[in-house]
Amino acid sequence: MRLDKLLSNMGYGSRKEVKILLKSKAVEVNGLVAKDVSLHVDTDADEILVMGEKVVYTEFIYLMMNKPPGVISATEDKHDKTVIDLLDPLAQHFKPFPVGRLDKDTEGLLILTNDGHLTHQLLSPKKHVPKLYFAIIEGRVTEDDVMKFKEGVTLDDGYFTKPGELTILSSGDVSEIELSIMEGKFHQVKRMFESVGKKVTYLKRMRMGSLQLDETLELGDYRYLTEDELDALQQKE
Repeated sequence: MRLDKLLSNMGYGSRKEVKILLKSKAVEVNGLVAKDVSLHVDTDADEILVMGEKVVYTEFIYLMMNKPPGVISATEDKHDKTVIDLLDPLAQHFKPFPVGRLDKDTEGLLILTNDGHLTHQLLSPKKHVPKLYFAIIEGRVTEDDVMKFKEGVTLDDGYFTKPGELTILSSGDVSEIELSIMEGKFHQVKRMFESVGKKVTYLKRMRMGSLQLDETLELGDYRYLTEDELDALQQKE
């Protein structure tokens, strides 16, 4: 790969800005000052330094975000703040996109990546990737609801859902539950509870496949996935 392309891809600026960087003798390849922008480098074998800092070439980016309410799961929007707006410029440079979507008022785990293959693997209905949600429900959730969700329920548009695993954490005028589902239809969790005469007042995604939300992340914060977390997600393939 050409040196200017590599540095540009890694967020060090446009090709023109990288050229200026080289002129300032800020770039070294294998211990030698690099002057030629067209120099071909081996991203695996060559050691590249910019201002003394090692450049590790990365094609894909994998982030876990604790999505806050009021922010939409999209790459851009004319009216609302998006999850991409919460990223720093370097992360934005890789042009990541959300894997699936969480409703505007829903919190919790959101994966952001520019790896289209992994995204397809996680979202494909054939892969049966479970998604676990915590919710607060207006109304008493009963064992009858558990059985109905286990069999699948009919949504307001006539769609019959795949089975869901409903766990009652507390039941009363206000109930707390966990729900694991394999699908991700529009407003699905809310509509499943509406089908049994109840209303979701708070919703948070806790897990997607093998990936558990890092509870140390504040709302709106994110971090890179660890190698173990990424390996576990990719094994789902």
